[in-house]
Amino acid sequence: MPRTIKQPGTWLRARPDNWVEGTQPFIKLPGSRHLRTLPDGLWLHFSTDPEDPYADILCVEACSSLSNLLDKRSRFAPSTGSLQVFCPLPWLLAPALPETHLPRWRLITMFQTEPTAAVVLSVRDVRVLYGLRNEHYRGFCETQMPAPHEFFYPMEALMDEEGHQNPAMQALVARTSAAANFMQLPEPIEVPSEQARPAAPSPASTIRRKRRLSAEPPSMRFIDSMYQEKRKA
Repeated sequence: MPRTIKQPGTWLRARPDNWVEGTQPFIKLPGSRHLRTLPDGLWLHFSTDPEDPYADILCVEACSSLSNLLDKRSRFAPSTGSLQVFCPLPWLLAPALPETHLPRWRLITMFQTEPTAAVVLSVRDVRVLYGLRNEHYRGFCETQMPAPHEFFYPMEALMDEEGHQNPAMQALVARTSAAANFMQLPEPIEVPSEQARPAAPSPASTIRRKRRLSAEPPSMRFIDSMYQEKRKA
């Protein structure tokens, strides 16, 4: 996802997470403890402001049948109530990659101290990618209209090992960005240093400053190496 003034925080993959099994984030309704939505794929964008916490969600759902599609679409239909995303504490404390050491919460500038309990955030924005079998995909394209937050693609495009390099798939995912709803975005306003809030005690602020100078985002291994050097110091 491009880094813009609409989504300036951290994107993290929440599902699937094969190295922290049983403690992956999930989506729920306020006050509900049992009815959970577990998307096949889930990415979370976290707020940068500890005084205004929220999350944006990008979901990927693989639908093997039309009834399965109807069920999954109903879970993300617009309503007057807000969805919530539940982030378990073990998931926040675990590293983002199994071969690294930097805990996830240190990448999220919303956190100024290490969390001591699970975090429940209101969902600000929802985008969902639905994968359909070829015969269902063609029929849906011909007869149905998607909602503004819905995006559709053939299942084979997702299952392709090189699918992430498919220009059509890349273009579709780019359109799910909040920035895609605007003709153009204004430049971010620089806040004077005396009015700026103190930065969270994590490598994320340093990475953000360096990212402004480079078009290429730093890898997780590079961020983890900075974290390891800071721990040794």
